[in-house]
Formats: sequence, C-alpha cells, structure tokens
Amino acid sequence: MTNTTVTGGLGLMASSPLTGNKMGKSGAPGTWFEALADAWGQTLDNQAQRIEQMSDTVSAGADNPSQITKLTTESLRMSFMSNSSSSSIDSVGKALETMARKG
Repeated sequence: MTNTTVTGGLGLMASSPLTGNKMGKSGAPGTWFEALADAWGQTLDNQAQRIEQMSDTVSAGADNPSQITKLTTESLRMSFMSNSSSSSIDSVGKALETMARKG
C-alpha cells in the first residue's frame, strides 16, 4: 500500500457520508469529521450543564470550601476539554487539508 493510497483513502473517508442514522445539519448524512465535532460539542455541553448546576448550588447558599473546590475543578476540566476539542479538530482539519493537496 502506497502513501498516496493511504492519504487518498483517508480523504475519501473524511468526505464520505456516515452510515446509520447520523445526520448532518441539512438532514443529509454527515461525515465522520462532522460527527467528531458533534461529539465534542455534546461533551462540552454536558460539562457546561454540570458547571451550571454546581454554580446554582453554590449560589443557593452552599458556598463552603468543598463545594467551591468542586466547582473550580469542574471549571478547570471544562477548560482542558475545550482546549482538547479545539486541538483535535484543528489537527484533523490540517491533516485533511494536507491530504487534499497531495491527492
């Protein structure tokens, strides 16, 4: 298998529709790249909801050090996840761009 075969195949995968019931924004089948972004978005949404709930608890009077520490920890986790999301999507996008130029 040559490098061209591999990069061409990966580029095809990135632009190929998903099978199953995953749909893109327009209702058409999405690509795996869109699925990656969607998964990160859902993960970040879930983490944001967790932070909101903890923040509401602290605002409602449970502002003891342990609750604030837990909220800080979840906020730092959100930061880490957000950076990871951005880095992974950027890396995959750059790889796809490189493959498109070589194809």
